[in-house]
Amino acid sequence: MPRLNIVLVEPEIPQNTGNVARTCAATGARLHLVEPMGFAVDDKKLKRAGLDYWHLLDITRYPSLDAFFAQNAGPFFFFTTKARRVYSDVAYPDGAYLVFGKETRGLPEELLLRHPDACVRIPMIGQARSLNLSNSVAVGVFEALRQWNFPALQNFGQLHNYRWEDGGEISKENG
Repeated sequence: MPRLNIVLVEPEIPQNTGNVARTCAATGARLHLVEPMGFAVDDKKLKRAGLDYWHLLDITRYPSLDAFFAQNAGPFFFFTTKARRVYSDVAYPDGAYLVFGKETRGLPEELLLRHPDACVRIPMIGQARSLNLSNSVAVGVFEALRQWNFPALQNFGQLHNYRWEDGGEISKENG
């Protein structure tokens, strides 16, 4: 099964990180947190956003961005409003790292300048500064998983007391 990695560099808002953790837990993506963070990992807001998914989470913390890069080889994709390439125009390989910056400033400019071909953006209107961090992560995660045909994820559902028949029709179950 392909492995997806989500990296939050110096996240500042516990609810965003909790929402990202929940997305990672629900999709099987690994979460990498790069310090310093604007909150304690045991913050109530962080835990509340993740609800009861924490046992499903594969999470690693790093004391700095240098420590993260020393321990991980990539390939890296840097999500930024400064990129020229759209996130959906990229083919995400197994082991990809989707890297997101802090809520107030994004990723360090010097990092983006060193890796311009690895920078991707989510299109939005020109007057918008950026999307919410947890929403941006969800957009990136589900694009990569869509390209991989949602491996190991349940991609069907059932309405209560109804079932899908062959041909896409819905029928009421007996009882």
